[in-house]
Amino acid sequence: MPTMNANESTFADATYIPPDAIFELTKRFQDDQNPNKVNLGQGTYRDENGSPWVLPSVVAAKEALGSVNHEYLHIRGLPAFCDRAAEVVFHGTRALNEDRIATCQALSGTGALLLAGLAIKKAQTGIKTIYVTSPSWSNHEVVFSGLGFTVKKIPYYNNKTFDFEQYLTVLKSADRHSAVVLHACAHNPTGCDPTREQWQQIGKVIKQNGILPIVDAAYLGFNSGSVDQDAWAIRHLTEDLGLEAAVCISFAKNMGLYGERVGLVAFITKTAETSRCMSSILEREQRATVSSPPAYGARIAATVLGNPALVAQWSKDLLTMSRRISDMRKRLCDELTRLQTPGDWSHILGQCGMFAYTGISKEQVHRLQEDYHIYMPDTGRMSLPGLNERNVA
Repeated sequence: MPTMNANESTFADATYIPPDAIFELTKRFQDDQNPNKVNLGQGTYRDENGSPWVLPSVVAAKEALGSVNHEYLHIRGLPAFCDRAAEVVFHGTRALNEDRIATCQALSGTGALLLAGLAIKKAQTGIKTIYVTSPSWSNHEVVFSGLGFTVKKIPYYNNKTFDFEQYLTVLKSADRHSAVVLHACAHNPTGCDPTREQWQQIGKVIKQNGILPIVDAAYLGFNSGSVDQDAWAIRHLTEDLGLEAAVCISFAKNMGLYGERVGLVAFITKTAETSRCMSSILEREQRATVSSPPAYGARIAATVLGNPALVAQWSKDLLTMSRRISDMRKRLCDELTRLQTPGDWSHILGQCGMFAYTGISKEQVHRLQEDYHIYMPDTGRMSLPGLNERNVA
């Protein structure tokens, strides 16, 4: 039997993986000592002073919670949170009324996607391919390829707009052995969403081809200021078309609970019996990964969602954030126009959500960073909450 050299490492064949681009960008920003630096990279809300904002609804919920214990939650998570979060998105639907929704608390949106992928495999669905948009949030490919799925790209963005025709053409090639990741609203990174008429055509292809929708709902209410409006596509697919789906919901953006990692995965199924089966699978996969999700953020979210006065305040908070982002989008475009910056910048106004997909080059991004201490990803995707009246010019 061959023996191992005492000086030889077990990990000698390990390959270095470059740091995550967004977190590395944030680190460089934090290390920068320039007082006028601007962070337009990480997708986190900042107020008009450039500071993290704790939502008034969250402040009130924390006060209402008072002192709490730190015991483990059930594997499924906090029942009040799971039930109220599902109610926010699916209120009034047949699926909710007929107990056809399996839910499980997750580690924000990323954890919800991971749990969804694990459950899809465990349920022996026969799904082998996951379609994601090109471009898309980088973690979509990382999560699903890491689970052993084949990840295929669907062209999404061309000539500064949503390339609907090309998107639909490629989607039509998918079959019942496929799932497609859909952005419920505020497409990351382009900010270009389908119209409701386009959503209807997309849903028609999904239904005809037997494709499973996996809806990434990271920005509900944070986009338009209305959760109901931002969740329209989810209800169209599951209620109007009667499709089964996996919906991955995050409360990081819309409640500002970034570090609390508050998320939910929901499987909408055909029957209550199937829902119970999927619930058992979700619990098994949760147990095999994180065992039990974190409690405090779930308690905050459940308190907000369970109190009519706090729900009303949360609605105001969502409008505060969405309107400020919209104002900064317009101010950015106005300033580019005032300066007679070469090119047409009107596409920025046609986008929505947290990001502006500017179209500037990698070289220009690097110059902004090196010469002006303005930080954004190489793609030119700008996080608008990092802008305010003091730095937008």
